[in-house]
Amino acid sequence: MKLAGLRVVDLSVFLPGPYLTCALADHGAEVIKVEPPGEGDPARAIGPADGPSSVFFRNVNRGKKSVVIDLKAPGGREALLGLCDTADVFVESFRPGVVQRLGVDYETVRARNPRIVYCSISAFGQTGPYRDRPAHDLAVEALSGAIGLTLGDDDRPAIPAVPAADIVSSLYGLSAVLMALLRRQQTGTGDFIDISMHESILAAFPNVLGPAFAERRQPVPKQERSMGGSAFYQIYETRDGRFAVLAGQEIKFVRNLLGALDRLDLVPLCERGPGPHQGPVIEFLRNAFRQRTLAEWVAWFAPRDICFAPVNTLAEAFADPQIAARGLLLHDADGRTHVGSAIHYLHEPAAIDLSVPELGAHTAAILRTAEERT
Repeated sequence: MKLAGLRVVDLSVFLPGPYLTCALADHGAEVIKVEPPGEGDPARAIGPADGPSSVFFRNVNRGKKSVVIDLKAPGGREALLGLCDTADVFVESFRPGVVQRLGVDYETVRARNPRIVYCSISAFGQTGPYRDRPAHDLAVEALSGAIGLTLGDDDRPAIPAVPAADIVSSLYGLSAVLMALLRRQQTGTGDFIDISMHESILAAFPNVLGPAFAERRQPVPKQERSMGGSAFYQIYETRDGRFAVLAGQEIKFVRNLLGALDRLDLVPLCERGPGPHQGPVIEFLRNAFRQRTLAEWVAWFAPRDICFAPVNTLAEAFADPQIAARGLLLHDADGRTHVGSAIHYLHEPAAIDLSVPELGAHTAAILRTAEERT
């Protein structure tokens, strides 16, 4: 596997850090998850469980080794630093300043291991007036403007289902860690990575920034290209109360659908781009979609070259034959379900370890090995 031989010390909890280190573990890295005594990572008990830990926890912590260290107890700090002496990567997600108080900050770790790639993920980064603010995904999405663009039909903000700030910052962190490891091959030294969830969301807006940057105005979602102002980037209700989407605004798709529905006269409205003038097209398509059930529309669209999709439930999404063909859904020895890696290599693909560590299961063995190495 690509990351065989890489050693990672993971001091993070909840989602952004563990999601990052899970990707490393899936591709061969040895990830040592350092947890506090007691409950360990709170994600162990968040949400439904069909085994010793929650579905949430196992899908971001599989294949890792759990070591319990009390960083506030005598000897705890030194035990962690001993692990860092032989590590390639260190990941933490405390609020800025905490690792300094614990004595495991980048400067301290680097003094012992200059090759370490040290990644800190926090809500607002290590600097700036907001660095000490407490915040999780929803607050970060609100401050970044993402919630202000996520409006329901009533024009009121809605809570997104995907924790975008958590996931996007994690993926930026993953990219940064891998870039730093690549550079270390030339320089022999590691680096410090400062990932802000807030900045990560703001950096994820390139396709919707036009109104704000070019016209100095807040985008109006119902009039914008990818948020409701286009008949061909829109959600429609079907006869049985289900929903479907059109998600391709290229004129060839517009012509293919409107031609099949005998309304080519509406094409010029779509050629003018998004905006209120597309109202008649949206209204026509709303009425048209109400004439068939979702299943009937799926069959109707199947042979046609149009960007269409049913609005699936999660169960339907994971039962889709495309998912089976790609092997994304995995099952462990006890029949519990995991979402596999979305990274597909031709050579050295992921060989995912689906075991989920019990709290502290590897403490004695890992710390004993660390002592022997010193």
